[in-house]
Amino acid sequence: MGNYLNPGSTLFRYSLRSEIYVDKSGLIEKTNKLINTEQRYICVSRPRRFGKSMAANMLAAYYSREENTEELFDDLKISKEVDYKEYLNQYDVIKINIQEFLSMSMSVEEMLNMLQTRLLRELKRKYPEYVDSEHLVFAMQDIYAETKYQFVILIDEWDCMFREYKEDIESQKKYLDFLRMWLKDKEYVALAYMTGILPIKKYGSHSALNMFTEYSMLNPRDMAEYFGFTGEEVKSLCSRYDRNFQEAQAWYDGYELVTLEGNNKKTYAMYSPKSVVDAMLSGIYDNYWNQTETYEALKIYISMNVDGLKDAVVRMLAGDRIEINTGTFSNDMTSFQGRDDILTLLVHLGYLSYHWPDRTVTIPNKEVSQEYVNAISTMNWSEVIRSVDDSRKLLKALWEMDADTVAEGIDRAHNEISILQYNNENSLSCTINLAFYFAREYYTIVRELPSGKGFADICFIPRKLHADKPAAVIELKWDKTASGAIEQIKEKQYVEALKDYHGNLLLAGINYDKDTKKHSCVIEKHKIEG
Repeated sequence: MGNYLNPGSTLFRYSLRSEIYVDKSGLIEKTNKLINTEQRYICVSRPRRFGKSMAANMLAAYYSREENTEELFDDLKISKEVDYKEYLNQYDVIKINIQEFLSMSMSVEEMLNMLQTRLLRELKRKYPEYVDSEHLVFAMQDIYAETKYQFVILIDEWDCMFREYKEDIESQKKYLDFLRMWLKDKEYVALAYMTGILPIKKYGSHSALNMFTEYSMLNPRDMAEYFGFTGEEVKSLCSRYDRNFQEAQAWYDGYELVTLEGNNKKTYAMYSPKSVVDAMLSGIYDNYWNQTETYEALKIYISMNVDGLKDAVVRMLAGDRIEINTGTFSNDMTSFQGRDDILTLLVHLGYLSYHWPDRTVTIPNKEVSQEYVNAISTMNWSEVIRSVDDSRKLLKALWEMDADTVAEGIDRAHNEISILQYNNENSLSCTINLAFYFAREYYTIVRELPSGKGFADICFIPRKLHADKPAAVIELKWDKTASGAIEQIKEKQYVEALKDYHGNLLLAGINYDKDTKKHSCVIEKHKIEG
């Protein structure tokens, strides 16, 4: 076995020996179906911490000819598939991490020369009688011609070039041209599997890698369930470690991945594997994002306030969905045509969740939302941070039924977040949600909660760990009366939507008077008996 040619199963064995291992071997069934087809070129892009390298290690252990790894897979899901043994240990595997070569070189030319030299050395060692060329492509062609042995080629961090050489278009093209020369239309390629953060770079008519099918956070296709931990997998882990599933949802859920099974849409709630594992093992729900990524990366992009980007970020902090067009994104980190391109990049980086088919984005969960707050706190968005900081006091005032303080707090939030248009109940809802930002510490927040005879504008439902907190139903009015909002809650039986909740309930009516430009508030306390 070599470092790159048939590197063995050691790294996958580490995963299997870990205290938490979630079986994602079903991915192998997908790749098996693509071997030696026109679709054998696969590019999977997903954020950091989402298990990309583990998947590559698993594929290397499964396909490699130089080691019998049946004992590793016999108890995994893939062993139940009819073609399980047909492809097991049948290929020479080349597995490389581009970041390794890039970090040890001063130019793209040096990196590509180093990569080819290292691969050729191992190919010559294994096939000395067939390899006499100093060109990687010719060496692999000769091996295949003489032996008919094919290769499974696994490329991890394939896109790091576009992160390190952001502005160097010529170097990027040389790299893409090398990959095309090495992989495209080559008989020796049984399967090529690339993984990274970004989809394949677009260069107008220069489509160097157009043979690849892309599986991304925008369109995961039939690999959606292998992009992270699914809701069912997290629920199982919470049961095993006696952790609260509602808290796991609040902290780490929110990535909505959609695939089609025939004509039926199937939606997966996707969780960040590393964050879930850390929470399960420690018992502490916290922000584990910044262990592998700092808010500085996010700050760079949201500070580019083009085409109302700031407005969009503030609305998403308040829970809004923002419509975007992902079609103009060039799949790099510099070529931004406008707001939508930046938002699309944030989807690929894991800072936003993309919702198909309505083509909107949201901030996925509490963990990522905290990264936005961290980034904004170091920027000149002081009015947003003041509203977030004040939200603790506002929530306390709601609990204490201090209607005047609630109204005054919303007045302040409205006056400070002046970038939001304020001319209807929807914009009022956005202001209220941002003003009550801290409520997500304890509550599942539902906007337009379905109820008996209509929709409550905002509902705070306490999560099980915070059952001592009262639920709240908030009705908003534009240029009417706060007391009228309370009456509407009662008349339309909005509390019916909380039939599974038992405990204290606050009804809050909030009105905005367009003449005085002031808010008024009425709060009533009720109790839902069990």
